[in-house]
Amino acid sequence: MATTEIPQSLSHLTKSHRNTYEAIFRNPLAHNLEWHDVVSLLKAIANVVEEHNGVYRVTRNGQILSLHIPKHKDTPSEMVKEIRHFLELSQEASPPTQVASGVLMLVVIDHHDAKVFRSEMHGSVPQEIVPYDPHGFRRHLVSNNEHTDGKRSPERKSFYEAIAATLRDADKILIFGHGTGQSSAMEQLIIDLKHNHTDVAGKIVGQVVLDWNHLSDDQLLAKARQFFKSNDD
Repeated sequence: MATTEIPQSLSHLTKSHRNTYEAIFRNPLAHNLEWHDVVSLLKAIANVVEEHNGVYRVTRNGQILSLHIPKHKDTPSEMVKEIRHFLELSQEASPPTQVASGVLMLVVIDHHDAKVFRSEMHGSVPQEIVPYDPHGFRRHLVSNNEHTDGKRSPERKSFYEAIAATLRDADKILIFGHGTGQSSAMEQLIIDLKHNHTDVAGKIVGQVVLDWNHLSDDQLLAKARQFFKSNDD
């Protein structure tokens, strides 16, 4: 039964928190890890906010994780994997950099399309990425992509692959999206990047829920520059 050593930066953890931390990194995967123990650990090492829609939003060293409260007392295996990956990504804060250095990219995404900006450039022209649609019938992911019970299935792979390829040269990535939870295109994109493009996912420094329908490109870029500057100060 393999576990991971607890970092020196977490030496303040209680014995109970240490046991939970080790269980999250245990191989084979722990299947009886109680949810309240997981939340207690996360509150000890990160900023945890319980939102009104039954979601815990966890922030640590620039990384953000959204967790839906499980139906049962034990934490589902897939959620344990997500928490493990989040702890790995957020273990050490990224070294500070100047806003003017590196490639800073902004992704603005909904279920219709995605726009990618070099956000440090005023008036930057976005590269627009739309789902693969060989017949040109529609520019969003609904047709032949929903379950019969009305729930949306994951976006088509080609859409995520195109976004990941565009972001690969970025040093820092900020994402603006609508809504939260499983229906959010932003959340679904982040999940796909974490599972299939960990190098790109590791560059995400923030995700912001924003009603951007009435904002111009320049206004979006201004908000992105403000975010990058406040996180570098």
